[in-house]
Amino acid sequence: MDFARIVAGELDAARRRSLDLLAPLPEPDLLRQISPIMSPLVWDLAHVGNYEELWLLRAATGAEPIDATLDSMYDAFRHPRPNRPALPLLGPDAARRYIGDVRGRVLDSLDRHPPDGDGFLYRMVIQHEHQHDETMLATLQLLGDEGHRPVAAPSPALAISSPGLPVEVLIPAGAFVMGTDDEPWAYDNEGPAHSVDLPAYWIDATPIANRAYAEFVADGGYADPRWWDDEGWAWRAEGGVTSPQFWQDEGGGSWSRVRFGWREDVPLDEPVQHVCWHEASAYARWAGKRLPTEAEWEKAASWGPDGVKRPYPWGDAAPSPEVANLGGDSWRPAPVGAYPAGASGWGIHQLVGDVWEWTSSEFEPYSGFESFPYREYSEVFFGAGYKVLRGGSWATSPTVARTTFRNWDLSVRRQIFAGFRCARDADA
Repeated sequence: MDFARIVAGELDAARRRSLDLLAPLPEPDLLRQISPIMSPLVWDLAHVGNYEELWLLRAATGAEPIDATLDSMYDAFRHPRPNRPALPLLGPDAARRYIGDVRGRVLDSLDRHPPDGDGFLYRMVIQHEHQHDETMLATLQLLGDEGHRPVAAPSPALAISSPGLPVEVLIPAGAFVMGTDDEPWAYDNEGPAHSVDLPAYWIDATPIANRAYAEFVADGGYADPRWWDDEGWAWRAEGGVTSPQFWQDEGGGSWSRVRFGWREDVPLDEPVQHVCWHEASAYARWAGKRLPTEAEWEKAASWGPDGVKRPYPWGDAAPSPEVANLGGDSWRPAPVGAYPAGASGWGIHQLVGDVWEWTSSEFEPYSGFESFPYREYSEVFFGAGYKVLRGGSWATSPTVARTTFRNWDLSVRRQIFAGFRCARDADA
């Protein structure tokens, strides 16, 4: 199959996902701002089309704007999220027509002018739409008890249990190659590839499960300042935070949670999610550990005893339902240890999929970094207090789920599908 047909198929898959996510919602829910930290859903929908027009029509082919007035309205940097509801946004039907018009023109241009080189702009646009799909899923989760519901209550992902997993795995001292120079889907911040020499460390074999996190809550973890840094303690106190977002105390040590409009008991064997960096860091201190650095996470995920760099923890093969919980169909994380075939070369589980994993690292460029193809994807976020997340979640597209992919967010954010695992020094 030629690259143009592959691109067309991937573009179609991303668009079907976007439209299917929003199809069940009434127009008022598409137009309103569900949370001040999120965009109105109709803004996301038109934005992915405007981004596609900018890069795949105007940048790639020199086409004239379809409607130049849309560029400012759907510029994420010109209009912060709290301000977007006041804009004269395209309504749902107009947004669907606009993105459909853009897509038709892109497919016509693909037929006439197949992509040059590795077609990175097309890969970038495909990933961009999938990333907004995950953002829209986070917005849908924020609708709460009476919000968006899948056709039936989300059921646990199909899983193969892995009894007898170790609590943690020792990663020996030594150098590994961090980042990439040759992954055709990689964003600018994933390179350049470089050698990093790390001392030996222990890292958890699985993400932290709800069962373990509930023990932290029951032990008064949210009420004890010993486990929190000053910024985290101030955040916790100001918000009166006592548990992960969407959890509700049912008494007697029991917890329920809301998942896309359905209330259910908190599944104790699933990775905890909807915790911010401060909560993850506080748990790690309570457990006598710490969060892994970004480099430690990537060595655990992409390297192995054989000293070979892997695009995925399990090797070179593309993600599949047998190795990772990705793509959004499960609507939730799978139980810890559910994908033994997806373990890394060190025997570490679920490094890709299920929940994004907080690291201790600030989002900074690698030495030799160069912005491409625009500064606003990565460069403007460096040094601004963002923490790095790795690995992807159950809602992440497989096109994004690689061991070099770098996500980032503010340390107080909990709406994302984020959890964590812990690490500790080998001599600790």
